[in-house]
Amino acid sequence: MPKIIINGKEIEFEKGMTVLQACELADVEIPRFCYHEKLSIAGNCRMCLVELDKSPKPIASCAMPAAEGMNIKTNTSLVEKARKGVMEFLLANHPLDCPVCDQGGECDLQDQSMYYGVDKSRFVENKRQVKEKYMGPLIKTQMTRCIHCTRCVRFATEVAGVPEIGAIGRGENMEITTYLEKAMESELSANVIDLCPVGALTSKPYAFEARPWELKKTESIDVTDAVGSNIRIDTYNWEVKRILPRLNNNINEEWISDKTRFSCDGLLKQRLDTPYIKRNNKLQKSSWDEAISLLIDKLKSTDLNEIGGHIGDLVNLENALSFKKFFAALKINNLEFRERKYYINPTEKINYIFNSSIKGIDETDLILLIGTNPRLEATMLNARIRKAFAQRRVPVYSIGDPGDLTYDYTKIGNTTDDIKKILNIEGKFSKELLSSKKPIIIIGESALELKSGKYIIEEFKKFLKANNFINKDWNALNFLPQNASTVGLIDLKILPNKEEENNSFFEKLKKNKFKLLYLLGSDNLNIKKNNEFIVYQGSHGDRGAEIADLIFPSAAFTEQTGLYENLEGRVQECKKASYPIGEALEDWKIFNLILKKLKKNDHLMNFENLREEVLSLIPNFTKLNELPSFKDIRTSNQSSYFVNEEVFIKQLDYFFTNAISRASKTMSECRQIKQNIKKTGTDNI
Repeated sequence: MPKIIINGKEIEFEKGMTVLQACELADVEIPRFCYHEKLSIAGNCRMCLVELDKSPKPIASCAMPAAEGMNIKTNTSLVEKARKGVMEFLLANHPLDCPVCDQGGECDLQDQSMYYGVDKSRFVENKRQVKEKYMGPLIKTQMTRCIHCTRCVRFATEVAGVPEIGAIGRGENMEITTYLEKAMESELSANVIDLCPVGALTSKPYAFEARPWELKKTESIDVTDAVGSNIRIDTYNWEVKRILPRLNNNINEEWISDKTRFSCDGLLKQRLDTPYIKRNNKLQKSSWDEAISLLIDKLKSTDLNEIGGHIGDLVNLENALSFKKFFAALKINNLEFRERKYYINPTEKINYIFNSSIKGIDETDLILLIGTNPRLEATMLNARIRKAFAQRRVPVYSIGDPGDLTYDYTKIGNTTDDIKKILNIEGKFSKELLSSKKPIIIIGESALELKSGKYIIEEFKKFLKANNFINKDWNALNFLPQNASTVGLIDLKILPNKEEENNSFFEKLKKNKFKLLYLLGSDNLNIKKNNEFIVYQGSHGDRGAEIADLIFPSAAFTEQTGLYENLEGRVQECKKASYPIGEALEDWKIFNLILKKLKKNDHLMNFENLREEVLSLIPNFTKLNELPSFKDIRTSNQSSYFVNEEVFIKQLDYFFTNAISRASKTMSECRQIKQNIKKTGTDNI
């Protein structure tokens, strides 16, 4: 490996590194504003100047490739003078806004001016003023503070794939703006808030809410989709004030979606804080004793085959298992978690997870999407696909029309017959697929909802296995679930092994055969209510609560600790950041109250035992935060039913996918703007 001398110390570095990266290997801190590890190099701010032996001037370490034998000095008087000079220029036009700036306390400019700045200014000219820009309901702008590092411009173009932010004007008249002064059309837009090293771009919903040192910080995970992005929840007096990304290069890198970041204001809206009973077609407040007594009367007077249970999209594994055990104690079998009927084979784990892993997208050389829109279904996964396309020009193909994915893709078909041709090795694409080394096939829920759903996944599995695309080193078969709870609930065997077509949960629901329906956090199930008695147990007064006859208030995901399994089969812990509101309880505690009243004390549960049992039930489990392990992979010989039909991708109402986001004022504003853009081409602001 080549070597470089930094402050008299010899350091080995990898070929292709910059001087700044080599300095980091030597544990030498180099100040910077424009440089960012995940973005292209701009060399705008000149804060990273260092001294190079035999060079007449200081060099920008972020843009200078490291070379064998270089002698770099970072702590000389020349470097110190250069940094002070750069800082003086940066602060020449910067307003004295620190007391009222939302970036205060976590501002790079504040920190670096403290270490590298001077205590006086030699500029007597008037400070420049820049007109504020409109960037939508998420991003608050104060462009007079902007230092033109262009991080936001590079992020929008390179990562988000929506080149809507750019620079106009030159020199002192240069301004960063959205070209048409409208909201950014990206689900990743608010990451520019984290990237901005000054207070030019800040969070609009969080404006003037709290200072960083007043907040309690809890490391957790996101449950708005199946990716399981790593997040930090910041609370003030047990109220969730904001959600920020946590670095995890295996999952979300250091980005999160706008829904993950801003739907948290829905955590305190439309909350259920006490039990309710419907009397005279009106929900009225009740006590726990009265509500549980009513449920027990209904359970005793209803035939067990006419009682059904449905688990929602945000329920953690411990609570889901407690619901299953509660139903088992009552000897009830009708339990389901799917919101629509789609094919799943629960006999082997590779049938229902994203086997290639999110990080594996960085290695692939071909991607095929079947019946899925990853931009709306799994935003951070889509960002990885875009990264593979942008950096390595990986070809992306689709069967079905997903719309704008922020990168170019080739539509190679619209029907299941086009899938059959690939499996029969007919056509140009089949040859391209077979000549690839590490392909990724991503099958969405829309494809598995088809009559040919079983054919698609089972035949693709056989095809990939036969062509050695499923082996110990690589597995090209991937299922993309839409909900955070999906993979974990399949592992807990909430889904029956053998479905009886005429007696399935959905068939009974359709024919109104249930007399009592128990919804656990379930708000997206399509129910045409007839005479059923509906029990809703959840955190928000959403769709499930609207049709309920009896309501039990429970805790939201930020108010309890629990495990979730993401689309890769990676088990992660969601940690408690605040407390349940009013009389609300965690789900497993509610089931204990009911079991006590039923005098079934032998079936009472506690959290530690539930967690142990959950971990013992998860197949191929290794340890928390790690991918599952596979030794041998089987293929089934079961026959598959084929029907030639259109692969129609069902579009998600992205900002309204769950009870929390539907209660969020910010998500409502975003949705309204998106609808206006679709109708008129402008956001009407």
